[in-house]
Amino acid sequence: MKRLLGAIAFPLLTVVALLTHQALAQTKTTEAEAKMFAASAGYEHFMGRWSRLLAPPYVAFAGVKNGDRVLDVGTGTGSLAAAVGASMPASEIIGVDPSEGFIAYAQKHITSVHAHFEIGDAQALKFKDAAFDDTLALLVMNFVPDANKAIAEMRRVTRPQGIVSACVWDYDAGMQMLRFFWDEAVVIEPAIEPKDERHMKLSHQGELGDLWRKAGLINVNEQPLVIDQAYSSFNDYWEPFTKGAGPGGAFVVSLSDDRRQRLEARMRKRLLGDRHDGPFTLTARAWCVRGEVPNS
Repeated sequence: MKRLLGAIAFPLLTVVALLTHQALAQTKTTEAEAKMFAASAGYEHFMGRWSRLLAPPYVAFAGVKNGDRVLDVGTGTGSLAAAVGASMPASEIIGVDPSEGFIAYAQKHITSVHAHFEIGDAQALKFKDAAFDDTLALLVMNFVPDANKAIAEMRRVTRPQGIVSACVWDYDAGMQMLRFFWDEAVVIEPAIEPKDERHMKLSHQGELGDLWRKAGLINVNEQPLVIDQAYSSFNDYWEPFTKGAGPGGAFVVSLSDDRRQRLEARMRKRLLGDRHDGPFTLTARAWCVRGEVPNS
């Protein structure tokens, strides 16, 4: 994928539909990799903790005002909706996602009377024209099969002078948690390089801005948002990979014991240096864009 910023776990059934299906389209994963998100009950420990940190500054960047009617596209388990609800208590928030599991989880855990969740496709939104003041998409545009359809729909359902915005991780150089992993994984097995997430669409500077301008949005503003994530130990970082979380985890569990141990040793050295263990902090950058719907 997207919280009232409490600990939101990704249960087994909620992580299949959006992330698996759309990651397949982008990274051409194998059938085994297609099961990677479903196999990981700890996906929240892997990436969800990052999304929770990013959601509040993204809401501020998007310019949501208290009392706005907000659409959360690709809501996932409701992280972004929760962040909007926490800072904009008078706002109505509707979250849509193609996964029944995600929606069921959000409905159970996000209890605000102003938040509503329903199954929906970013490429064919079931709302009237100009129905929202703001339409947001947190960490989802790069997973949507047809981003052009999605942005056209997001613009359509947003009122004139309303704001359409999105954020995507900088998977190339800006997301240390994954960048460090893929650097070392490619050393262990150079053939894996095409699956390095640095090739993810819409994750490089300028790409979201170009998409927004192409969609006819005006006053387009693209900026990086940077957050830091604290890890208590090496295992705090490494364990989700061993459970098969994400494309990186799918690669880790595919390795022989010897090669997995070699990769773990390289990651320990990369993250801890000469220390045996201990806390460390990693940084992540997301490219975020916002644009205004024109009057005509």
